[in-house]
Amino acid sequence: MSRDAPLKAEKDFTSILDEQFPEIENLAKNDYTSALEKYLFLEKQTRQASDLASSKRVLQKIVQVLANNGDWKALNEQLVLLSKKHGQLKIAVQVFVQEAMEYLDKTPDQDTKVALIETIRTITESKIFVEVERARVTRELSHIRRAEGNIDEATELLVELQVETYGSMNLREKMEFILEQMELCILKGDFTQATILSRKILTKTLQQEEYQDIKLEYYQLLIKIGLSKNDYINIARYFLSIYEIETIKADETKWKPVLINIVYFIILSPYDNLQNDLINKVNQDTNLKKLELHQKLVSSFITQELMRWPIIKELYSTELELSEFFTKSKKENEKHWEDLRNRVIEHNLRVISAYYTRITLVRLNELLDLQEHETEHFISLLVNQGTIYAKINRPAKLVDFAKPKDSNELLNEWSNNIDQLLGHIETIGHLITKEEMMNGIKSSA
Repeated sequence: MSRDAPLKAEKDFTSILDEQFPEIENLAKNDYTSALEKYLFLEKQTRQASDLASSKRVLQKIVQVLANNGDWKALNEQLVLLSKKHGQLKIAVQVFVQEAMEYLDKTPDQDTKVALIETIRTITESKIFVEVERARVTRELSHIRRAEGNIDEATELLVELQVETYGSMNLREKMEFILEQMELCILKGDFTQATILSRKILTKTLQQEEYQDIKLEYYQLLIKIGLSKNDYINIARYFLSIYEIETIKADETKWKPVLINIVYFIILSPYDNLQNDLINKVNQDTNLKKLELHQKLVSSFITQELMRWPIIKELYSTELELSEFFTKSKKENEKHWEDLRNRVIEHNLRVISAYYTRITLVRLNELLDLQEHETEHFISLLVNQGTIYAKINRPAKLVDFAKPKDSNELLNEWSNNIDQLLGHIETIGHLITKEEMMNGIKSSA
């Protein structure tokens, strides 16, 4: 059982090791088995004497002699045995685990490497003092499984690590682990778990200049999550966060595609206060002027004027089809086009409701380029969302956009009218009195 180091070792083996190590190293060149026995004897002595510094040196030598002589099976056995020795110091265990990890890339084949990783995972399980080492070898094993195409096992291995709780791991490495966990969950199709993992990274931390590369990768993964559920408004916000990165803004070849996607996804987003704020913010961006076609598209959705869907589709079809997110599967492509058409129709309805108090369904169908049942569907949708007020009179084929006044509004209006009437009466009274006085003066003259 491993334990913490005592305050003072019972005996210092430094000089003994300095004397014996050269002899044992020479012996290892011809008979590494005998050299191993001598190292194991010294390990027992240093461990029982609680000489941490010497114990660390001996354990490192044991790993080196076995690995350098290619006896990987014996190395795995010794790692397990030494980690279970009574009185083994925790820091000593950490050191020989770290030493064994140095040889992972020197193994002769992948099976040997996996066996060594599994051994390290076994001896580090449930040990907080080697949690970082366990996380690193588990990540390596996850890479191997992913390369083999076993995404499920790769994901399971990595996601079980709660790296955000590791006090001895630096912040950058923690975030890199979490990003990789998110990526594997996305590859597996588990977008719910990927979303949960994304909350472990604080966006406030990503504002720091040293983490801008992490920020870029983080929001790229969030975009993939957003695309899985067509969460357009959040996708637009993620692109805006990428757009703010200095390295992106400084390179025209980088910010142009980002800004184009911001335009597309804001426009695809259903209308609300946030969407309206974002589209006006983008419209004020000076870089948008360099994208004439996209500036016109943004302007069309801001201006209180009707748009014709056939014209919009004809003007922007080529550009949109070349967009990164309009060249996905046929099903996804059709979904984006359908949503764009819906946004155009909804914009037109908001414009019409602002200029008309009443309109016939026939005329409304003409303005929207829709069949009657489609017009009713979109009116109902916007009314339910609270975007517009409307009532459809089907027998009369009329749509009323004028919102009836409630009792409070009627009372307020009546009160205002009475106040205005009394004011007018008082003014008229003053004028009459003035005229009478003027006539009296003229008569007396």
